Amino acid sequence: MSKLWGGRFTKKTDQLVEEYTASIMFDKELAEEDIQGSLAHVTMLGKCGILPADDVEKIKDGLLKVQGMIRRGEMEFTIGDEDIHMNIEKALIDEIGPVGGKLHTGRSRNDQVATDMHLYLRKRVVEFVGLLGKLQEALIGQAKANVDTILPGYTHLQRAQPILFAHHLMAYVSMFQRDAERLMDSYKRINMLPLGAGALAGTTFPIDRHFVAQQLGFDGPYENSLDAVSDRDFIIEFLSNASMIMMHLSRFCEEMVLWSSTEFHFVELDDAFCTGSSIMPQKKNPDVAELVRGKTGRVYGNLFGLLTVLKSLPLAYNKDMQEDKEGMFDTVRTLQGALQLFAPMVSTMKVNKDRMRQAVNQDFSNATDIADYLVNKGLPFRQAHEVIGKTVLYCIQNNKFLLDLALEEFHQFSKLFEADIFDVLQPERVVNARNVYGGTAAGQVEGAIGRAEKTLEQTNAWFEQYYAKSR
Repeated sequence: MSKLWGGRFTKKTDQLVEEYTASIMFDKELAEEDIQGSLAHVTMLGKCGILPADDVEKIKDGLLKVQGMIRRGEMEFTIGDEDIHMNIEKALIDEIGPVGGKLHTGRSRNDQVATDMHLYLRKRVVEFVGLLGKLQEALIGQAKANVDTILPGYTHLQRAQPILFAHHLMAYVSMFQRDAERLMDSYKRINMLPLGAGALAGTTFPIDRHFVAQQLGFDGPYENSLDAVSDRDFIIEFLSNASMIMMHLSRFCEEMVLWSSTEFHFVELDDAFCTGSSIMPQKKNPDVAELVRGKTGRVYGNLFGLLTVLKSLPLAYNKDMQEDKEGMFDTVRTLQGALQLFAPMVSTMKVNKDRMRQAVNQDFSNATDIADYLVNKGLPFRQAHEVIGKTVLYCIQNNKFLLDLALEEFHQFSKLFEADIFDVLQPERVVNARNVYGGTAAGQVEGAIGRAEKTLEQTNAWFEQYYAKSR
């Protein structure tokens, strides 16, 4: 069969050109969305009197039959028909005859494919908000179980100050909440209808774009037909948001890899999320965390790939834009896999509270509190800083920690030290002294957990509402 667009051509397309330019190998993933958009389009053609009712019903029935074939795996996609749109249209014509060719009245593949991608990404963004919520729930659950667990906080990967493990976990809850909010905000830019823009300039048929938007659950149609078919900002925004989510996951992965090592031994990951060695029988490798960390690079690559494709394209549609799909599909699959694994990996993680506490007892992360102690005694902070620096140096030279010193040893550096210094140095005291909003004191962390749970309730309510709309 000749190409559906072949009337103007005198030669068959070169086989290598067909293989190189065809997109059906990957855009068949848009089959459901393509049929969904076509059903709304043909309904509108009937409503506006552009097609007779009998033709509309035949096309609808035919589309549903083609949809059933695809769902059952009976549809044979061919490179000769180039893309998902023409494969479905050919199957429709084979099913109901020439009347199937009327489906394409008043539209172009340019506005059709853009519509498909809006429908596809709308579903995925909502799903990712839900998956982020599951991950936040797992983190909050671990935080609640560890409001009394103290570990060293780090800067420059050097021990800095003691903090609650719950406080550390809640930092990631905040990160993922921002990620969810970015996805939710992007929804309104995804939820716009390109269909009806035609190839670039609209159509001569008296179509009703607002009706189609309503049928498909979009907030409205694009204002400008050129923008409608050439806009891929919504995909770039998704890839950017996905990159930030993967970056946050990767940071957490790095910490889990470190924490689960023998050197740290702060946590133990469940066996279900680790693998072994083919040669070293004692090994338990945090492969899931490592692979998520590694896959972050490919998501970044997909973002920069599409930015590069679009950077010099004139309006409106260009074949270069066919490159918008594979990276989007790959990012969706990569992010979906990472988020689905992460929540159960976090919730099943065992926390070694004693090892964390031991680490806090054997460092100088309470040094800042001694400086504050001296400041409260009237010593200027810069002088207090110098005193404590010398005190720490003395400890290092004598293989001691601050809690190991006698009061007489403290007096070598300042007579302002009194017996209460040993209370000040206790890890619980150090942690709870940071009793400011956003601080690591137990009361502040418990308050942060409560606020996060309320925010998560609102996010989950948004997910429930828009999940129903996006199906």
